[in-house]
Amino acid sequence: MEEASLSPSLPGTPGREGDTPLEPPTVVRFDDVSKVYNGATTKAVDGVSLDIRAGEFFSILGPSGSGKTSCLRMIAGFEQPSSGRILLDGVDVQGIPPYRRDVNTVFQNYALFPHMSIEANVSYPLRMHRVAKHEIDERVSETLALVEMEELRKRFPHQLSGGQRQRAALARALVGRPKVLLLDEPLGALDLQLRQQMQLALKQLQRDVGITFVYVTHDQGEALSMSDRMAVMSTGHIEQVGTPREVYFHPNTPFVAGFIGKANLGRGTVVLESGATVGHWGGISFPMAADTPLGPCAFSLRHESVSLSDGAGDIAVRGTVEEVVFLGDSSEVMVAVDGVTLVAKAPAHIGFALSNGQAITVSFKASEVVRIDG
Repeated sequence: MEEASLSPSLPGTPGREGDTPLEPPTVVRFDDVSKVYNGATTKAVDGVSLDIRAGEFFSILGPSGSGKTSCLRMIAGFEQPSSGRILLDGVDVQGIPPYRRDVNTVFQNYALFPHMSIEANVSYPLRMHRVAKHEIDERVSETLALVEMEELRKRFPHQLSGGQRQRAALARALVGRPKVLLLDEPLGALDLQLRQQMQLALKQLQRDVGITFVYVTHDQGEALSMSDRMAVMSTGHIEQVGTPREVYFHPNTPFVAGFIGKANLGRGTVVLESGATVGHWGGISFPMAADTPLGPCAFSLRHESVSLSDGAGDIAVRGTVEEVVFLGDSSEVMVAVDGVTLVAKAPAHIGFALSNGQAITVSFKASEVVRIDG
């Protein structure tokens, strides 16, 4: 459990009453960036435009092949855009090598030197830049304290746990005080429990140091739990940018709705009936906001928004249980309703009491149905 301990957060500077908060400046900008690798027939990154703000924890989330790691490597300078521009702090970095960019990268495999102590690993970038010895000692001690590794500074990487090695890699990346820290699926090699502990530690660390973190992951839980904002990518394109809450509850595309969390997705239409805006999904009808665009669309309804009772929402319909899937702390209950299969997330003991073919009422709030283009 020692991996879960966190440094106390540094106090923020309170604003004066009546102040209007200013949006932080952009520190990383993608301007219509595309990337095609030699010999490839498709673009790994296709026309990406994106602003990442100073001091935020920004995640790029997507499945394998979505282009997220290519974006990170282009920020770092390991790859160059085929077209478009990347600006760091307002400066076009085309052709600038990685060692001259004010960014550092933390990799999934840690990339620690096995023959060096943790102290030597962390001090290495400062020694390469010929920083004065007294300043090296001071900054190494300060950074190791930040990641709670002071007492392990004389150990070698093979003497540390996975979480401790990750903290050491973070310290080495932070000791040079970069403007941007790039993290390439850094928790992927850790087991589930340690990964969850390190998520809390990483977010706390980012708050403490105030540096922009750009975090690449395929794990939606990591992105949702740590990010201030996030971009969801698919096949080289950005599907949506927003806060975790915006992306989860208001997905812009069917891909986002299906990739983030678990949702019931299906084709439907929105029409005007007697002056009211109504959604039709299979045989289910429900009111929608007056400004909802009319016509064919997709609908999304989160599993947790569907209740196995008739009093939890303003829309209640009868259906038949098709399948119950036990997930440990909960069950997924698939219910056939008027040409649509709705999945409800329910407590495990409720799932145990149901059987296939059983008649049941499901309900949901019409306001939780999201209309999606596509």
